[in-house]
Amino acid sequence: MLGGALRHSGRLARSDSTKGNAVITASEIVGRIQGHVGCEWSEKTVDTFKAGDPEAPVSGVATTFLATLDVLRRAQARSLSFVIAHEPTFYHHLEDVSGLGDDPVLAAKRAFIEGNGLVVWRFHDHWHRRRPDGINEGMVAALGWGPYRREGDAPLFDLPETTVGELAADVTRKLGSKALRVVGDPAMPCSKAALAPGAPSAITQMRRLGRDDVEVLVTGEAREWETVEYARDAVALGKHKALILVGHAASEEAGMQHMAQWLAGFVDEAPIEFVPAGDPFCPLR
Repeated sequence: MLGGALRHSGRLARSDSTKGNAVITASEIVGRIQGHVGCEWSEKTVDTFKAGDPEAPVSGVATTFLATLDVLRRAQARSLSFVIAHEPTFYHHLEDVSGLGDDPVLAAKRAFIEGNGLVVWRFHDHWHRRRPDGINEGMVAALGWGPYRREGDAPLFDLPETTVGELAADVTRKLGSKALRVVGDPAMPCSKAALAPGAPSAITQMRRLGRDDVEVLVTGEAREWETVEYARDAVALGKHKALILVGHAASEEAGMQHMAQWLAGFVDEAPIEFVPAGDPFCPLR
């Protein structure tokens, strides 16, 4: 097996942050993030406050892949009033849910955030733009692939010889994916892998899988009529290729666990904890 496992049990993984005596607000924490992330801050970004009062004192910080209602409840129970999520809180990349009207699920989630004095902020664009990419860095650590990484910016790896099926099982164990899917032959030997967490564009996924020095692509999710069909056609042509779809959450969550550790390096006025959202799917077996 390669490396260690990501904690997906629902237990909170506390960072090394310790609560000091000073009071800090969510907006002040975001200001420090902007100063430490190492890339120019864009005015056009989804990395903005989504709910709550940014000037309210922070009793604790929760980092998470997704601010689900379950995550929000656990954060509130742990007195973590500032929730930093990687993906949207309100079901749309730009948080535009005007088409839902007075939807009761949407209303209940907003009411819980407001009623419990929580503040939610998204950290997506600039965490990816950081070098190294913050999500990739956390995922490589969770997979234990650091020693096998090739030189350069692209996340390419020369892994110990294995098979597609064995690699998929190892990834499942380490990332807690409940509904991992494979395109290709599970018995195919492989060692040259590429990693593409989340849901990169189909062109990015296909170009990465199509490289001569890549046998298997491990990614989060893909449209079945785009990258999945490309992979299936590559296999039909007899090419030494396979695609492993981990699921979006499982493929990025460790990046937000890493963010908790990173944030603790320059915020010590409040406790910081990683709150896993977990894989939303449940397999029927």
